[in-house]
Amino acid sequence: MVYNQFSFLLFLYFCLLSFTSSIPHPCHKDQSISLQKFKHTFTIDPSASHYCPLFHPKTSLWNVNRDCCSWDGVTCDEMTDHVIELDLSCSQLVGKIDSNSSLFQLSHLQRLDLTHNNFSNSHISPEFGRFSNLTHLDLSVSSFSGQIPSQLSYLLQSLRLNPSSETNLRLAAHDFELLLQNLTQLTELDLTGINISSTIPLNFSSHLTSLRFLYLSNCNFRGPIPESLSNLTCLEYLFLDVNTLNGTIPSGIFSLPSVIDLVLSNNHFSGQLEDFKSNSLRWIDLRNNQLQGHLPNSIQNVVNQTWLHLSFNNFCGHMDVSLFSDLKHLWRLDLSYNSISLTNENKVNVTWPESLDTLLLAACDVKELEVLRSAKHLRDLALSNNKLQGRIPDWAWSNWMFSLQHLNLSHNMLTSVNSIPLQYVYTIDLRSNVLQGSLPIPPNTTWFFFVSQNNLSGEIPSSICNTTSLIMLDLARNNLHGEIPQCLGKITALEVLDMCRNNLSGNLPTTFSSGSSLRSLNLHGNKLEGKIPRSLANCKELQVLDLGDNHLIDKFPMWLGTLPKLQVLRLRSNELYGSIQPSTIETIFPELRIIDLSYNAFSGNLPTSLFQHLKAMRTIDPSIEAPRYDDARYYQDSITVATKGLEHEILRILYLHTVIDLSANKLGGQLPSIMGNFIELDILNLSHNGLQGYIPPSFGDLSSVESLDLSGNQLTGEIPQQLVCLTSLSFLNLSHNHFRGCIPQGPQSHTFDNNSYEGNDGLHGFPVSKSCGNDQALDTHFIISGLDD
Repeated sequence: MVYNQFSFLLFLYFCLLSFTSSIPHPCHKDQSISLQKFKHTFTIDPSASHYCPLFHPKTSLWNVNRDCCSWDGVTCDEMTDHVIELDLSCSQLVGKIDSNSSLFQLSHLQRLDLTHNNFSNSHISPEFGRFSNLTHLDLSVSSFSGQIPSQLSYLLQSLRLNPSSETNLRLAAHDFELLLQNLTQLTELDLTGINISSTIPLNFSSHLTSLRFLYLSNCNFRGPIPESLSNLTCLEYLFLDVNTLNGTIPSGIFSLPSVIDLVLSNNHFSGQLEDFKSNSLRWIDLRNNQLQGHLPNSIQNVVNQTWLHLSFNNFCGHMDVSLFSDLKHLWRLDLSYNSISLTNENKVNVTWPESLDTLLLAACDVKELEVLRSAKHLRDLALSNNKLQGRIPDWAWSNWMFSLQHLNLSHNMLTSVNSIPLQYVYTIDLRSNVLQGSLPIPPNTTWFFFVSQNNLSGEIPSSICNTTSLIMLDLARNNLHGEIPQCLGKITALEVLDMCRNNLSGNLPTTFSSGSSLRSLNLHGNKLEGKIPRSLANCKELQVLDLGDNHLIDKFPMWLGTLPKLQVLRLRSNELYGSIQPSTIETIFPELRIIDLSYNAFSGNLPTSLFQHLKAMRTIDPSIEAPRYDDARYYQDSITVATKGLEHEILRILYLHTVIDLSANKLGGQLPSIMGNFIELDILNLSHNGLQGYIPPSFGDLSSVESLDLSGNQLTGEIPQQLVCLTSLSFLNLSHNHFRGCIPQGPQSHTFDNNSYEGNDGLHGFPVSKSCGNDQALDTHFIISGLDD
């Protein structure tokens, strides 16, 4: 009886103990207040979708009537009332964190994650060093900037500080070494994108024996990799890509026993690869270096390998494809842009890994597709810039019918392809072959279809419009004839339509509909007739319109000025006529950077009022740069421009050139001084018109102009002295006018020969004559006319 009572009391005690221990400790009041103050420091921006793919504004759910340990993102110690973890990642916070922030009153924090917010221009405060218990700190992609304080050196097992793309975080070389010396317990270090700008310290690994994750991409490191990195035996992930590291890669790097991902791409490494001795490697990325020699056969020993990127190096020699047959897990193989000759030396059936998803062998030496007969599960295949000849074999289509999504066979010597019976292919690139016959129709699922620079003939069948998913259609430089199918204008997904340099005739499509995605339309070099269709006004995304070298008969389409993004307008060599005068629209052509109306029959005076609207030519925008792109996604717009007396085809026109070409028309009037405001202008060609009057002195402000052609007009007066200030000018043609007086002398003018001035009987001075004689006073009428407009 006594025993049973004792057992019951003992049971009751443990139940009570269990119950009381399960009751959460309430959050300490001062910590609740600190969190509330921290919350009210910021606003929540619901539109900040570019910071994080999945947002959750955690602080908006914090309720003062509830225990703060239950708040979203807040974790407390089970045995105390202290906040030990704070995870506010992806919370849409906008504001600043300074040294007085209430955040630093949470002195027991062990983990702090503030990633993917917008602490705009906040510096990382030295107060972060007050968290003596902190083991994990992540401030990535949150718009912090400035110098990283050395106080962080005394913390942590995990430190992640990689900044967002629009901010600049710096870490002095001395502070970087101090960081390494004191973080002896560190297992993860991510400083991706931080400007350290130094060499990697020789004793890098002496204090980091526990390091498992090392991310130092895009840190502006230079010099060689120290041998000491080979001592990081616990290392699993090593990312040193996008730096300027050089020298040979230490052999010990390929022998690290635990390394899984090895990414050393986009550096300047040279020399030969050492043998691969690590069985743990899955991902090897050494692309965009200067590595050379033969690939080691030990690659086949890396049995867990899934990705192998070796493109854009100088590897050479023969490689037997059977080398890869033992890599059962290989998913992606990229050997493109080397000098490797892919062979099957043993003349046996090669069994490619069934897992092989991506094979990129561009600009290797691949002469036949037979080496790929067993590769039946490819999704991405690139064999461009090789020596493939003849017809694409039927077995290729049947092998890849249900798997292939991206196919690039461009820049080879393939002669025929009657049909493309693939099922789910998104990209087909057959550019620059010698394909003959009629145009092959891509599958309905195709997004990108490139078949330019071939010998295709016949008409474009209307069935091509069944491919309603088309984003880019490039049929340029073939022998296609007949009319352009009207239905192409109805494909709203279509962004690029290039049919230039064919023999197409008839009218332009008139069916461009509202909601069109079209951004580039290039139909130059055909035999198109009629007017420019008004339905183009529906293409609000249009950036490039090239209808040059056709037989169009119309007036100047001033209504195109309503297109908000139009940057290139080329109507060269048509039969356009009439004056070029803008309507009463307040804003027209706001983004126009290239206008080529040459070789038409435009008349009337130069369109001064139009020039007043060309804002994009009047300011230099240093932020404009060519986008980073891959061949499938970014289309390189190109046009032919007359510059420096010759015609040149230029690529990436939206980012490199600003052009006004109104040459070979019937334009008259005087040169307006407002043209001197076009400080962004590279090429100005007004030649072979009926222009009169003088060159305004404001032309000396065309600081970017490289080619200036005013030849073949009726211009008079003296050449203004201000033109010697045009230090970028490399071509000048003022010939066949009525200029007189002294040729202005300056460093740039000495590079021009007599052809620049011939046909002006009143000019003297170098290079027309030896001496200019007595300096003549400037004509009074010339000075006044420069101020007229």
